[in-house]
Amino acid sequence: MDLWPLIHAERGALAEDLATLNDTQWDSPSLCGEWTIREVVAHMSAAASVGRLRWFRSVLGARFDFGLHNQRRLAEHLGATNADTLAEFRRIIPSTTAPMGPAAAWLGEVVVHTADIRRPLGIDRTPPVEVVTEVARFYASRDFAVPSRSAAKGLRLEAIDGPFSSGEGPLVRGTTLALTMAMAGRAVFCDDLTGDAVTVLRGRCHHINP
Repeated sequence: MDLWPLIHAERGALAEDLATLNDTQWDSPSLCGEWTIREVVAHMSAAASVGRLRWFRSVLGARFDFGLHNQRRLAEHLGATNADTLAEFRRIIPSTTAPMGPAAAWLGEVVVHTADIRRPLGIDRTPPVEVVTEVARFYASRDFAVPSRSAAKGLRLEAIDGPFSSGEGPLVRGTTLALTMAMAGRAVFCDDLTGDAVTVLRGRCHHINP
């Protein structure tokens, strides 16, 4: 399945939401570490603009300090104003550039960061369940950008709104998005989950660097 059209569609949907934000909202905290909404958007633009060779050069230049690498690339795409940041993000909507890894990882990048933005702003939009299911399956099967497979290890995850299920062990149930975001380390989404192992999954979220 070609996932790039899904990536482009979710970027486009996020751009529509971003166009409605005021300056205070742009500067408000996201769910992604210490970054503001504006910084997460700039990070997404950077991720869609850096190919494999440049990524390696950037990481080497930062002496494998991935936080420094991310901050340097983020600064390149932040822009002088919120409008500039949005314009740069709109530019990369059709991009298929990525540092490395399968397209499912970059679909995950978009799904997770759009939720990082929408949840704290109270924006009620969720990607289609078939889109999030692709990410949930990838996260449950592999540690890539985040240790998502490790977070889900020894647990039974079951979606209540789609076909996703994974693992054996104590049960965690919820929407596909909530399960995906919990695997990505966003503990606040554990509030949306039920089952005997929610506390276990929540505890593992605190050990994941977003």
